[in-house]
Amino acid sequence: MDIADTQRLSTLICPSCGHASTEEMPLDACVFFYDCPACGARLKPKPGDCCVFCSYGDIPCPPIQAGGKCC
Repeated sequence: MDIADTQRLSTLICPSCGHASTEEMPLDACVFFYDCPACGARLKPKPGDCCVFCSYGDIPCPPIQAGGKCC
């Protein structure tokens, strides 16, 4: 899969409060931190994951979707 064909939107679920927020993922960067807009919890990737989208999103980040390695 070409990176240009990847899905750009992923819904992040906060593990602290369960709030769901759909966010656009960058094609060329990892997102290491995300502040939940509902409760303010700062999310960071789980061990072994490259970004918050891979840990808490319903769609992994674009480099992983493309079958590559992330940051």
